[in-house]
Amino acid sequence: MNKLIIIPILSMILLLIDWYVWQAVKVSVQNTSANTQNIVKYVFWAFTAISMLGLWLYNFTPPEWLGKNLRTIIMVGVFISYISKIFVVLFLLIDDIIRLFRLVISKFTGSSEATPTTTTTDTPSVLNTPITRSEFLMKTAVIAGTVPALALTWGIISGAHDYRIRRVKLALKNLPKEFDGMTIAQISDIHSGSFFNRVAVKGGVEMLMKEKPDVVFFTGDLVNNLASEVQEYIDIFNKVKAPLGVYSTLGNHDYADYVNWGHDFKAKQKNLTDLMHAHKVLGYDLLMDENRFIEQGGEKLAIIGVQNISGQNRFHTYGNLSKAVKGTEEAPVKLLLSHDPTHWDKEVNTKYKDIDVMFSGHTHGTQFGITVAGQTWTPAQYVYKQWGGLYQEEDQQLYVNRGYGYIGYPGRVGMPPEITVFELKRA
Repeated sequence: MNKLIIIPILSMILLLIDWYVWQAVKVSVQNTSANTQNIVKYVFWAFTAISMLGLWLYNFTPPEWLGKNLRTIIMVGVFISYISKIFVVLFLLIDDIIRLFRLVISKFTGSSEATPTTTTTDTPSVLNTPITRSEFLMKTAVIAGTVPALALTWGIISGAHDYRIRRVKLALKNLPKEFDGMTIAQISDIHSGSFFNRVAVKGGVEMLMKEKPDVVFFTGDLVNNLASEVQEYIDIFNKVKAPLGVYSTLGNHDYADYVNWGHDFKAKQKNLTDLMHAHKVLGYDLLMDENRFIEQGGEKLAIIGVQNISGQNRFHTYGNLSKAVKGTEEAPVKLLLSHDPTHWDKEVNTKYKDIDVMFSGHTHGTQFGITVAGQTWTPAQYVYKQWGGLYQEEDQQLYVNRGYGYIGYPGRVGMPPEITVFELKRA
């Protein structure tokens, strides 16, 4: 659908949410002074007006007019505001459903129990019935709305660059003794176009380098869309080095499929060429459906890299695994770099049983999770069968990295950015 249709419809929906939420806000301040009530009213609706203005500016002005930082602030402000208000709406709906149920019962039974003994002038009913709202639910709704707002704000301030080292032992039954104990570091989903804190990003790279890995894997999404996004961070990510090499592959965002190129296919291809060149400038060995060998003590280990391959129709497939594995038949261990974990079920664990480990990213763990007693809940689990961590089927293993960067919402809540350090062990 065209933006000229979508944005007006979205604006109307958001205004209805604001009106509905305002009913709860008004009740929560009804016992305060008239001046306080007026201040709350003006602030509430002023913020609504600013949100609407921002929504329209974001969608109908050229990106360069607002600049990257202002566009991000607008997007984040609108996102956090209405995510919080949705929580308020959920509580209000509970109250209205209860009130509607009581009204229906009273109509059928003729009971006057549901008839209010006080007027409803200070608590307008969404259903326009004489049944008063529960002030308790109203105030609880307002409190419930502040929780996600605070959490999402903290996720930007603190969570976006709260890099964590995850250590994983990979037991491989065919691993030559020459590679026993070798360490591999993996990062994924840098999304350099989203960063707002160079110092913190640099700190994450320094954390990685302190691990002194033998090999580094980068499993795609260097940028959000445009190759130019990484230029500001070349001098940071070119510090990622390893004695046995840094190997990389492409992710779905690296192909700039989410940019409206019109019919300018040459510009899109040039963007991809520039991105591939950026990998070279960084010192990364970009594997485009090809493989490399690491040799130690006369033994070989194969590293295979494919362009983006997805098991979901909403993401394009560019890679060719059958081409990438050619020449690796005799390698005792094969390690695959493939950005999208759905590639695992699409063909890796059914057609390529000799691939020992696949390294992926892509999901970000939706940048949100709640962990209790070692168990993590995340919206990602409803979208991806394998969303984060280590998975195993028979002798094959898949690791899904939760990502180094972020996209869309510039933060992380309960899903910190990840640097994974693997130790290869003989099974």
